[in-house]
Amino acid sequence: MNSKLTPLFPISSLVSLMFASLLNLLCTSAQAQEPTPERRQELLHLLKQDCGSCHGMTLKGGLGPALLPQDLKQKPLALINNTILSGRPGTAMPPWQGILTEQETLWLSRQLKHGTHADMTEKEEK
Repeated sequence: MNSKLTPLFPISSLVSLMFASLLNLLCTSAQAQEPTPERRQELLHLLKQDCGSCHGMTLKGGLGPALLPQDLKQKPLALINNTILSGRPGTAMPPWQGILTEQETLWLSRQLKHGTHADMTEKEEK
């Protein structure tokens, strides 16, 4: 009799499933703690002024790459979020961890990816 057991699923599939579940849990948790409306306005100002100083005031690119929805369409939200939090070593992109919370960074990442910040900024300026 063969005493060697064969798993029903490959270990890599189980690890991927656990990672996806953890990421989903973190995202759900972050959604529950979205920034207040006042903080959102501060974040939009930061996006326009601080991010815009390298990525262009209209985020069409400059020293840093363009940050328009069509430029970020293929980028996973987690990559955008991590880039904001940790920066990009060897480039001018600084880490914003310590200045922004993970929830604020996730909110900004969503605004960038979906372009909703442009609508909100226009309303702010009117």
